[in-house]
Amino acid sequence: MSDNTNPATPVDGTPDEVTELLNADEVGRTVARIAHQIIEKTALDGTDAPRVVLLGIPSGGVPLAERLAEHIEEYSGVKPETGSLDITLFRDDLRNRPHRALQPTRIPQAGIDGTIVVLVDDVLFSGRTIRAALDALNDIGRPDIIQLAVLVDRGHRQLPIRADYVGKNLPTARHEDVCVLVEDIDGRDAVILSRAQAS
Repeated sequence: MSDNTNPATPVDGTPDEVTELLNADEVGRTVARIAHQIIEKTALDGTDAPRVVLLGIPSGGVPLAERLAEHIEEYSGVKPETGSLDITLFRDDLRNRPHRALQPTRIPQAGIDGTIVVLVDDVLFSGRTIRAALDALNDIGRPDIIQLAVLVDRGHRQLPIRADYVGKNLPTARHEDVCVLVEDIDGRDAVILSRAQAS
C-alpha cells in the first residue's frame, strides 16, 4: 500500500486522462533488474549468504516481493523468505484517510532478528508509508539491516526517506496519480499515470 492514490473518476464525473507508462514486459524486466541488484548488494550469491527476508507492504508490495524472491532464486540459487507487513495502524494520517480493512502481517517463523529485511512497495511518494512500515517493523523484531525496494519512485518526498532499489524514477506532478497494476491482483502488469482533465 503506497501513499499514493489510484486512478479514479473525479467527483464531478470528468474522466481522467490515463497514460500507460510501463507495459507488462517492461514491468517484468524492471522487477528482474531489481532482483539482480538485491543479489549483488546483499551478497546472496556468495559462500556466506546472509538471511534475507522480503516483506511486501499490502497490497501491491506483497506480490512484488513474491516475484522478486522467485527471480532471486532463479539467478542465485537462494530463495529469500517472504512475508507481508501491514502498516495501517502505524500511519500518521489515520484520521484523514478513508477507513481501510487491516491486512495480514506474515513474518517468517524464525523471525527477523539479525536478518537483512528488504521492504517492498509499489510506489514511493511522500515517504509516510515507509515511515509507518519502519514503526511496524520495530514492533516485530530487530533486523541487522533494513533496505527498501520500490517499483516506482515518483518523487515529492515529505520525509528523508530514500529507496535502496528503484525500478523506475518517474517525475510527476503532485496532482497526478501513479498506479501499479500487478497480475496477481489486477489481472495484468502495468504502471499507469492519470490526471484529471479540466472540465
